[in-house]
Amino acid sequence: MTVLTQTQKLLGIMAKLRDPEKGCSWDLKQDFNSLIPYTIEEAYEVVDAIERNDLDDLRSELGDLLLQVVFHSQIADEQGLFDFEQVAEVITDKLISRHPHIFSEARYKNADEQKKAWDQLKEQERVESKKYCKDESVLSGVAINLPALIYCEKVQDKAANHGFDWPETAPVFDKVLEELEEVKEAWGNNDQIQMQEELGDLLLVTVNLARHLKINPELALKQATQKFTRRFNYIEQQVAASSRKLRDCELVELDAYWDEAKIVLKTKD
Repeated sequence: MTVLTQTQKLLGIMAKLRDPEKGCSWDLKQDFNSLIPYTIEEAYEVVDAIERNDLDDLRSELGDLLLQVVFHSQIADEQGLFDFEQVAEVITDKLISRHPHIFSEARYKNADEQKKAWDQLKEQERVESKKYCKDESVLSGVAINLPALIYCEKVQDKAANHGFDWPETAPVFDKVLEELEEVKEAWGNNDQIQMQEELGDLLLVTVNLARHLKINPELALKQATQKFTRRFNYIEQQVAASSRKLRDCELVELDAYWDEAKIVLKTKD
């Protein structure tokens, strides 16, 4: 009797769920597009489990994310496009080709040199793929549905890899201040359209500053938002202790609680 691996069992279950005659009606209705929100949601739930350091939950969420890969692969297999084994084959080949310092004789001096080589290998793969057009921009290939900060960072990385970037960090600080002044000027003119445009420029150059400082802007903003949430929750607790609601308090009092929260929650922040 052949003993199936857990992966084989999972693939078998997915195929049964998609069986045209005996399958699950919900699973049968799904296609690549309908699965998009679930795929995104599962990826974020993996991140959430990691950030909470809940390793049991991480194992579960990774399983949910794997299900999405299996689901997409099953749909593709039914359409004669590719199957799960081919998906695994592609990523295996990709990992080997992008790590020549592990699987061949290449050597890198530092992490920056390795990252540059990684980006060059990705670009070479894109050029060699059927998706490449010789007249397309060097900025092509970045998924536009990424979160805005990540999308911005990746586009800037591509531009930087082709020489379009400040060679030093100091001028980026000056550019941030320049863009901030332009936002203020648009605000002074009460020009809503210009304010949005200038604020976009400010956010873009802030991402550029994060790149130069080797800080992940998406992670930095998320951590800052979580810190804001902890401090705001402290304010809510203090106000609730006095049997009042936030709107019952003057801003100066709330600001005082905010300053107090910074001290009390210092170890977390």
